Formats: sequence, structure tokens, C-alpha cells
Amino acid sequence: MNLRSILPLLLLLAATRLPAQKSIADSAISANLIHANFALQFPGGDLSEQFGMNSLVGAAYLHKTSSNWVFGFEGNFMFGDQVKNENEVLSLIETSDGNLIDMEGIYANYNFNERGFTAFVKAGKVIPAWGPNSNSGFLVTLGAGYLQHKIYIEHRDKTAPQITGDYLKGYDELKNGPAANLFAGYLFLGNANKVNFYAGIDLTLASTSYVRPYSFNRMEYTSGRFTDFQAGLKIGWIIPVYRRAPKEYYYY
Repeated sequence: MNLRSILPLLLLLAATRLPAQKSIADSAISANLIHANFALQFPGGDLSEQFGMNSLVGAAYLHKTSSNWVFGFEGNFMFGDQVKNENEVLSLIETSDGNLIDMEGIYANYNFNERGFTAFVKAGKVIPAWGPNSNSGFLVTLGAGYLQHKIYIEHRDKTAPQITGDYLKGYDELKNGPAANLFAGYLFLGNANKVNFYAGIDLTLASTSYVRPYSFNRMEYTSGRFTDFQAGLKIGWIIPVYRRAPKEYYYY
């Protein structure tokens, strides 16, 4: 048997020994998870004295390794319409019946809302369980970052100078500070790459302080730190980008 006849056999033997490209269905693989999320949040601590339930929408990126560790970051916009004691926010400049007189001598139209945001760097682990593959399972992440919130006085007509421009800053009770986040839930990554989501409990704890040096409403300089807590139910829809194709194939 000469070299020309042996060479094809050697190439065929080598090809059969090369590993198959891994698929999401049969093994844990690395992936880039881009997702949008929504949460209903319930305040606690000092935050509950100022606001009620709110909502949160955001976007995030997580990189999942083949050993099911995850690393990434997340940003969220926070909003709600439950401001407690709102009748006291502008009490010093309102009429006896709780209204503001604008420049035209009529009652101004305005309302109170909650606005804020969070930003976190996150790390965690996927523990395979109850899923179609070893990339799905319990998801636990820890985050470190930042929380900010304020009273947003919505005054679209801008006819009342008392709550227009820089005057608003004296009433918005803006606070921010470092925050920690814990998420515990379930991650599902489908074999066909059509259905991918997560859902679970989201907890945030922050130590905040006033940003404005003076409160117009309380007529005093601001000081002190506050413990803000939020507990929420969070869901997210994922667009996975795999480093390895989710469908198995072989190469030579």
C-alpha cells in the first residue's frame, strides 16, 4: 500500500476523532444574553415613607460561561404614581384648598409621580434544573451599583413659575447612593432558540442621601443618610447570542 492510498484513510480517521461542535441541547455552552426586563416593586425602609408601589423597566447584558457562571451589567428606569403625603410637598405655596395659582390667576394643573433609576454590575451562577438543557435552571446573581429617586412634579403647561425650572429642585427630594442587588429566580434557554426568558424575585438595598442642599418644603438644610429597600417580581425576555451555534454540526 503506497502513501497515496494511506493518506485518505488517515484523514478520514482524524476527522472522526475531531470533537463535534457542542449544542445547547446537549451541553453547557458560553453565550451572550441580551435582555429587556420589567418588574413590579414594593418599597421598604425609609423609601416606603415616601413612595408606594412602582414599576421598573430596563435592559441588561450577561455573559454566561460554559461552566454556567454569569457576568454583566444592568440599567433600569423606575417610575410610579404613588407619592405619599403629596398634599404636604407644596403646602407652603398652595392655597388653603390645596391648589397653586398660576400667572393667569387660575389654578395650575400638576400632579406628583416617582422617578428614578438603578445601575448595577452583576455576577452570578446558573444551577441546572428543571429545564430542557444544562444551560437552564436556577439563576442567582449579586449586583453592586447605584440607586436614585425623586418626586417628579409633572406640570406640562408650565404656567406656574413656583414649580418651573430650578424651583422644582427645591421640592423634588432627590436622593441617591450606593446600592446592592440580589436576584433569585429561574432562567430558561430553549433548544430551538425561540423561547428564552427569566423570572424571579429582585431585591435592592441602598444607602442614600439628599442631593439638594436645601428643602423648600421643610424650610431646612438637608442632611443624614437613609436606608431604602425594594422587593420586586421581575421578568425578562432574552435574545441569546451564542459563541457556538445552538444546532450541532461536525467539521473536518
